[in-house]
Amino acid sequence: MQPQPGIAPTTPPTAGTLFAALYGELTPHAWHDPEHDAYQLFYQRSLAMGWLEEQTAGGPGLWAMNDAGWGHPQAAPGAGRVSWFQVEAGPVPAERPLPVQPFLRCAQDVTARIGTVRLSAVQVLLPVQGIDSAARPAYAAVPSMPTVDWFGERDPAARTPVDVHINSGRDPVIPAVARQLAQDLRDLEQSVFTFGDDDVTVRGDVRPPLFHDSFWNGPPLHGMTLRGELAEWSCDAVGWLAATVADCAARLGVRSPLLFTVGAQADPAGL
Repeated sequence: MQPQPGIAPTTPPTAGTLFAALYGELTPHAWHDPEHDAYQLFYQRSLAMGWLEEQTAGGPGLWAMNDAGWGHPQAAPGAGRVSWFQVEAGPVPAERPLPVQPFLRCAQDVTARIGTVRLSAVQVLLPVQGIDSAARPAYAAVPSMPTVDWFGERDPAARTPVDVHINSGRDPVIPAVARQLAQDLRDLEQSVFTFGDDDVTVRGDVRPPLFHDSFWNGPPLHGMTLRGELAEWSCDAVGWLAATVADCAARLGVRSPLLFTVGAQADPAGL
């Protein structure tokens, strides 16, 4: 059967579904064995890193495996979809962010395992409803902040102009909080994402997700776009920014899943 995104049975409680789609160009390695498909490789990588919530993993992990694939029946022709991954995120501890950074790091590792990737965009479904802002201690109101120094030791030329689109589907909450959300991100002491001159645009256009509207709160009608620079063009940096946006949005009362899309403004280098 062709793998497709959907809701898989899991043991409650969970934070909700994390879904990622990577877009760009993939040149497979000549030696790649097609039997090593996206699901198998993502499962093995998650298991190796201690991120998988399975009895065989020997611990609670960060997510339970749902599905993954290279192809997708709902991808628009010429969309440049490279790979997609779906997991069920475990409960979010009070002092930890949504596990978007390791999730996208795993997705990047798996995709790069089979070939050379020129990544042009990353789209993630963020289960913001799984974040309990009231449970965050004061020193961990945005729990991804202590990890910003990871992006400090890098080539200064690695900074990449990007567009960041945040969409709340049928819920008009994101346009309502757009200016405050942007200001909250500016106020953080971080340089992983820096704003450009034309920094905030409230609009609803976005790359169509690979899943059906009923899967989240679609269609993507209400959104905002931030323009700026990422410290580097990587799933690692995108994941950090996504987790940070999720926490800032949750603090503003957002309780619906968010469709989060980051696209490079120029032709990116291969990963």
